Amino acid sequence: MTGSPFLHSGDATAPTYGRELLDRLLAGTPTGESPLTHVAEIPARPAHHSDWPQWAHEEVVRAFRTQGVERPWHHQASAADIAAGGENVVVSTGTASGKSIAYQLPVLSALADDPQATALYLSPTKALGADQLRAVTELTSDIDALSSVCACAYDGDTSTEIRQWTRRHSRWIFTNPDMLHLSLLPAHARWARLWRRLRYVVVDECHSYRGVFGSHVALILRRLRRVARRYGADPVFVLASATTAEPGAAASRLIGAPCREVTEDGSPHGPRTVAMWEPPLLRELTGEHGAPVRRAAGTEAARLLADLVVEGARTLAFVRSRHGAELTAMGARRLLAEAAPDLVDRVAAYRAGYLAEDRRDLEAALSDGRLLGVASTNALELGVDIAGLDAVIVAGFPGTVASFRQQGGRAGRRGQGSLVVLVARDDPLDTYLVHHPEALLDRPVEATVTDPNNPYVLGPQLLCAASELPLSDAEVEEFGALDVLTALAEQGLIRRRPHGWFVTPGTQPHGDVEIRGGIGHQVSIVEGDTGRMLGTVDAARAPATVHPGAVHLHQGETFVVDELYLEDGIALVHAEDPEWSTSAREITDICCVSVDEHREFGPVTVASVGVEVTHRVVGYLRRLPSGEVLDQFPLDMPEHTLDTRAVMYTIDPDLLDLIGVTPDRVPGALHAAEHAAIGLLPLLATCDRGDIGGVSTDLHPDTGLPTVFVYDGQPGGAGFAERGYHRITKWLTATRDAVAACECAAGCPSCVYSPKCGNGNDPLDKAGAVAVLDAVLAAIGG
Repeated sequence: MTGSPFLHSGDATAPTYGRELLDRLLAGTPTGESPLTHVAEIPARPAHHSDWPQWAHEEVVRAFRTQGVERPWHHQASAADIAAGGENVVVSTGTASGKSIAYQLPVLSALADDPQATALYLSPTKALGADQLRAVTELTSDIDALSSVCACAYDGDTSTEIRQWTRRHSRWIFTNPDMLHLSLLPAHARWARLWRRLRYVVVDECHSYRGVFGSHVALILRRLRRVARRYGADPVFVLASATTAEPGAAASRLIGAPCREVTEDGSPHGPRTVAMWEPPLLRELTGEHGAPVRRAAGTEAARLLADLVVEGARTLAFVRSRHGAELTAMGARRLLAEAAPDLVDRVAAYRAGYLAEDRRDLEAALSDGRLLGVASTNALELGVDIAGLDAVIVAGFPGTVASFRQQGGRAGRRGQGSLVVLVARDDPLDTYLVHHPEALLDRPVEATVTDPNNPYVLGPQLLCAASELPLSDAEVEEFGALDVLTALAEQGLIRRRPHGWFVTPGTQPHGDVEIRGGIGHQVSIVEGDTGRMLGTVDAARAPATVHPGAVHLHQGETFVVDELYLEDGIALVHAEDPEWSTSAREITDICCVSVDEHREFGPVTVASVGVEVTHRVVGYLRRLPSGEVLDQFPLDMPEHTLDTRAVMYTIDPDLLDLIGVTPDRVPGALHAAEHAAIGLLPLLATCDRGDIGGVSTDLHPDTGLPTVFVYDGQPGGAGFAERGYHRITKWLTATRDAVAACECAAGCPSCVYSPKCGNGNDPLDKAGAVAVLDAVLAAIGG
């Protein structure tokens, strides 16, 4: 149990409902297992209300009251006040805190006061946009002053007739960054009515715009601002975010303008019990090199879900993959068939890809109690109104603290006591978190990382901007883009003229920019028998993700890749449901091309560097859900070169001798430290382990020293390695603690093994990694 001072201790004499549920889960734990590592009792939080602002339109306030909102919570009124005063604002508060009122109030008041005013709403998913449009439509249906608002969706599913009607009549358009990039901005003259009187731009769930996708969106929003200025408008941006570190700074980077932040959450919630749950290492199964493996998080989640359903608790289990969600629901139903057959039909799986009607039916069934248990992907994480949940199981850390809080916040949405359980996967970050719960439950959480200056993102986006309106010299200077534009001019894509930069005739850049799909040309994933296109992957990642034999998941269906034709940009697959998953093995070389920042700490040097990384996929493993490795197959794939950014540190060999890491142990110690560091960087930057890579060597030719690199997996970088450089002490401290906390003897997937190591996780020296990390931290003052 926990003794950590940061955690709120509950009243032992009056256990909450969440604690009662946890005790029942523990009672059902197999004899000899002790999976519970920490418990936090988070007390109830009372509501903090404010009065309706004086500027708010009377009919809008009346509509809110009709829906049961007698007074706004403090954060809603504060953010709305800032926006109404003409300043950009981001409201960063917890799940179910009513952030939508923070933008609905100023937007609807402005639209009611000015019958010509317009607004734009942007969301990362169509489902969230549809939910918010439905809420606004219900709110405005009986308001005479808003009868001309005609709020409408404008996305890929909108018919041609509705698109034309929306362009002519709608005053509040609900869309996404993709449509803004591909339709509204390039055809801005056809949308002149929208741009001329644009008062507000709402950016919902803005914490989801991170990495390369976030960098694209940041530049799209800059393009939006310059087009609006062309028509005489200067809209106020209102952003809604989950709880993140430095939300104001992140929002300012995203929109390219100053942004105030509101972070004090005035909404109430009931008492919440948060449990950290680590499945045991299995004696009967081993992984690579005989390393122990843990019971799979999905398997454990299925048992917990079944136990909670038996207790009558409405429970949502978040699982990282669609296939995993289906397996978890099936596992829970199988257990219930033995223990409580009448409850089998009250458990279901939920994933993206369902029709909107099916999704709403399932949400309603979970809310009203017809369903007691649902296993879901993160499709239910964003902005879906499900109330009255008693428990949430998070099967595997979802990648960011913000996502964990978003998912856990689904529990107790009506103010009653609730339970949240994080079930650790076989992963270094999960291991760290279940033994250091302050990283989840205390501030700060990660900052959202974007890098709009990445030349691989900036160049194509500048071509789009110049095709919309010529770029002036002042704008080029503001973007810091002269070198990028000069390179584009040498390629014949843009031309400098006396009145600015103009794209050359025939250049149509918008369709070539994949804002979600990475950088470079795309490989289409096609079902060979039917010709159905399942999706795309950028060419750089294709050898590792859609190589022959790879298992590919698409909306709950499983496919196996037959052939990959990189030059033609196509991967052919067939439907199959194997019992294993696949993970590619890569070999990687790295060379430094620039040193942009560095700090010396005696025998240790830390640097932020530009690097050239050469990858080649050499094989893949087939692995059972238990973690057991079935077999390995060789592959002969072409090399791929990546120009990107990295954080590195070097260590003087004398220091390694001093700490007892002899020359024969150095490769394994650095290799293990590199793997663990890759696993822990997502703690500080909103990235996934798959977004970054690493290389370690006992003698690197560019440094002449033992060196560890961790690099961004996107051309030009994505900001993750830079974040690691600036937070290296906290990052490596967490890395060291995660490795030391794992109870395995010599290393396992929970600490230093990597699922994509091209060297087959050999050599690895767990004890050497702890010694190296201790020495590095001592040198840099950690």
